[in-house]
Amino acid sequence: MNERTTLEIIAPTVEEALAQGLAQLGLPADAVSVEVLDSGNKGPFGLGRRQVRVRLTVNSPEGAEPVKAKVVEKPEKKHEPEAEESASVPDKEAEPVKKAEAMPDGHDPVLDKTESVISKLLYQMGMQAQVSAHYGEPRDERRPIMVDIRGQDLGVLIGHRGETLNAFQYISSLMVGKATQQFIHLVVDVEGHRDRRERQLRQLARRMADQVTKTGRKLTLEPMPAAERRVIHMELRDHPAVTTQSIGEEPHRKITILPKE
Repeated sequence: MNERTTLEIIAPTVEEALAQGLAQLGLPADAVSVEVLDSGNKGPFGLGRRQVRVRLTVNSPEGAEPVKAKVVEKPEKKHEPEAEESASVPDKEAEPVKKAEAMPDGHDPVLDKTESVISKLLYQMGMQAQVSAHYGEPRDERRPIMVDIRGQDLGVLIGHRGETLNAFQYISSLMVGKATQQFIHLVVDVEGHRDRRERQLRQLARRMADQVTKTGRKLTLEPMPAAERRVIHMELRDHPAVTTQSIGEEPHRKITILPKE
C-alpha cells in the first residue's frame, strides 16, 4: 500500500462512511486523513436526501510531511447522528472510562493523552487552537471526558447545526480510545457552541410547552439530531401539563409535544 492511497466511500452519514472506509483499509482512525466531499444536502426543491461522500487518505509514514485533513462544507447540510447521546468509541464492548490515578505532578494521564491526541488532530487539519479536557458529571454510569477547544476562525469545525463538530467528536473518540486502550465517552465543544445550543433548545421546549398547554393541541417540532431531541425530552420530563415523544425515522425523526391525558 503506497503512502498516498485514497478511498472514497458513500454512506448515509459521515460516521458510517468513516467506519466502512477504515474497515476496508484495515487501518485505525489515526492512520488516515478525512475529507468530506459531499455532506448530503437535500435535492432540488428541498426534496430527497443525497448520501454523504467521504475520501480517506492514508497518512504518510513517520517522518514525512503530514497530510492535512480538510473539511469541505456545503450549505444546508442535514446530517444527524444516530445515537441519543453524542457519538463515542467503538463498536466493541468495553468498561466505561474511570478517572485515572493522578501523577505525582497532579496531571491525569487520560486527560493529558486526550488533549495531546486532539491537539495533534487539529494541527493535521491546519488549525491552531487551545485544547483542555476535564471529567464531566457521571451520565448513565459513564464518566464523560469534556473537551473544550478555543481559538480563532473555528466556525468550520462546527459546521451547519453542529454536523462537522459531531463528526470530529466521533473521530477524536476513536483515536483517544485507541491511544488509552479503554472506552472513552468524549464530548467535544468549540467555543461553548454546545452550551449555547442547549440553552436555546431548553428555551424552545418551555415556549412550545406553554403553547400546547394554552391551546390543548399537540405540536411537532422540526427534525433534530438525537442529542438535541434528548435535551427537549429531559427539559419537559417533569412538566405537569405536557409529555413528549419521538416520531418518524432517521434522519427525519422529530419530537411531538402533546397535552397529558
